[in-house]
Amino acid sequence: MVIASWILIIIYMIVILIFVVRGAMKIKNMKDYAVGSVNFSPFAVGLALAASMTSAATFIINPGFIAFYGFTAVISYAFALPLAAMVSLVVFTKGFRKHGTGVKALTMAQWMGTRYNSKGYGFFFAVLSLLLITFIVLIVVGITKVLSKSLNVDELTILISLVIFIFGYMMFGGANSMVYTNTIQALIMLVVAFILLGSGYEHFSNGVHGLIEKLNYIDPKLTSFTNDSSFLFRDFFEIIIAQMVIGIAIVCQPHIITKSLLLKSDKDVNKYLTFGIITQTIFFLVVITGLWARLAFPDLSVNGVTLRLDGVISAYVVKEFPVYVGLLVVLGLISAGISTLEGLVQSLSTTITSDIIVPLTNNRLGSDDIKKSKKIIFINRIVIALLAVVTIYVSYDQLINPKLSVAIFAQNGVYAYFSAAFIPILLGMFAKNVKKIVPITASIVAITVHFTMYYGKLGVPFSFATGENPGVAAAVAIITSTIIAFIMHKILGGVKE
Repeated sequence: MVIASWILIIIYMIVILIFVVRGAMKIKNMKDYAVGSVNFSPFAVGLALAASMTSAATFIINPGFIAFYGFTAVISYAFALPLAAMVSLVVFTKGFRKHGTGVKALTMAQWMGTRYNSKGYGFFFAVLSLLLITFIVLIVVGITKVLSKSLNVDELTILISLVIFIFGYMMFGGANSMVYTNTIQALIMLVVAFILLGSGYEHFSNGVHGLIEKLNYIDPKLTSFTNDSSFLFRDFFEIIIAQMVIGIAIVCQPHIITKSLLLKSDKDVNKYLTFGIITQTIFFLVVITGLWARLAFPDLSVNGVTLRLDGVISAYVVKEFPVYVGLLVVLGLISAGISTLEGLVQSLSTTITSDIIVPLTNNRLGSDDIKKSKKIIFINRIVIALLAVVTIYVSYDQLINPKLSVAIFAQNGVYAYFSAAFIPILLGMFAKNVKKIVPITASIVAITVHFTMYYGKLGVPFSFATGENPGVAAAVAIITSTIIAFIMHKILGGVKE
């Protein structure tokens, strides 16, 4: 298994590099790096969307929550959040693309700045995007867990090698290579999704009731609709309401919502959404594999060693599958992580370069457009290198000192970001003549409420939920900022544009 894993990973690396070189040859400036210079089919971009939305969280981390907490986690991660996210994706994509293509926006920050005619607000979102580093860390930790077990190498060595490889080729490939690699990764993930979901067929020999009885025998809480063993699934608000609010807002992440800007024609949008949503729905269901893992490890231990939540699915793959099937599953798991990681590195580095560094140093880059473009691309590569260093440092800390799961660390950062982005995007697409003070206030309120609730572990009235659950903190932040924004918009009225 170890030797075969090494061979497979090396082949995978070579294939990725071929596509990176192919994409890099067509990059001449930051626009090419950010949104590509190739006419991609809606099928390819749709698969890239599904691959980007489905990270290591869906394939590697979240099944661990299902293994630990059962049906309550299934309801949250396989149904409530995905349903809201799919509906939101359709609604938001068309409006975002309309404005984004009109002003030639390359990043979320540029979209904010141009929509509200405020460079300062755009800069604010560029700085806020640094919170997405927490999501990068989640993915790197997830892939490290899988590769460490598969290749029989210590986690720190895998962590450093992984970051150097992926961040290294993302310095050159950008959107051109990312769509190629994401398409391949999505196809692999589809095959693996069916393998993982199908691996639990034996548990249905006595029907659904048989499955429920098996889980009940291990722990009755696994089949209940609430679970007070976790600060994530204690009641209806935490399990469904908060997750649906998060699902609605989750598409407001740059590596997701900006995918539509890769399409060269508006007529491709419907095809793109259809391909993306069908594929994404299958991916979201993969978390149910956590139930099969719990049945395989009733006491959540292997050979007397207690399993960590983040390591459950890796242990399950090694135990459950024969070598060659196991290799394919491992390939699918790392593809799930790498596909999103590529999108995050590309979007975050573009934002830092184009929306933070260039505005601050523009006068020093010269007036020659060709030389200026080369300098900006070089700066972008330096940014990616610095992101790599930060990622290694923070990821190692999460490997040895997680709070239950690296997912909690990532959710705190990512949820705060799209809590602040939700109202500006919503108003920017569906309201006319909005005074900029409204979205700016909404963003500040969302950030303040989120972090106050999370670090203060503040409770929600009529619920067991507290801000210790990042989903609850973000949901309350989004609801609060939405109410305040709409009141302000009604009171202040519009502004002539």
